[in-house]
Amino acid sequence: MKKGIHPEYMDCTVTCACGETFKTRSNKEAISVEVCSKCHPFYTGQQRGAARKGNVDKFYKKYGIDKKEA
Repeated sequence: MKKGIHPEYMDCTVTCACGETFKTRSNKEAISVEVCSKCHPFYTGQQRGAARKGNVDKFYKKYGIDKKEA
């Protein structure tokens, strides 16, 4: 690597909107995020996949599509 052209790499504190904080390394001192692994629905198990399935069934019923054909 050439000297003098790269940003300084330092310890960084990441702060989530839910209040969770953790340390990492970056070229910034602090980073703010809206969603982290503590509050994201995928990681907390609060995903709404069942609601999507209901929407698909409603679409099939509305247009008279047989599930076996689709």
